Amino acid sequence: MRIVCPFCGERELGEFTYLGDAKPARPAAGATENEVFDYVYLRDNVAGPMSEFWYHGGGCRAWLKIARNTLTHEISSVEPAAGVGARQVGA
Repeated sequence: MRIVCPFCGERELGEFTYLGDAKPARPAAGATENEVFDYVYLRDNVAGPMSEFWYHGGGCRAWLKIARNTLTHEISSVEPAAGVGARQVGA
C-alpha cells in the first residue's frame, strides 16, 4: 500500500504509523468514568470505508486523516489532521 502525503507526495507504507479510527471524539473535561472508558477502549471493527489517523514519522512528521476501505485498502482521500498535532501549511 502506498500513501500520498499532502506534504511529501507518494510514499511507501513503512514511513507511516497507524493510530486508528478517526471517528471517536475525546470526552470533555469532567467526563464520567464510563465516557472515558468508552473513548479509550471501545472501537468499531469496520469492514469497508473508514476514516483513520496515520502519522508520517518517516517523512514530514505530520498527522494525516485518511479515508480508506479496510477490505480493499483503497485510499479515497488524504488530508492533514487538524487538531491532532498536524503540521500547519505555511508554518
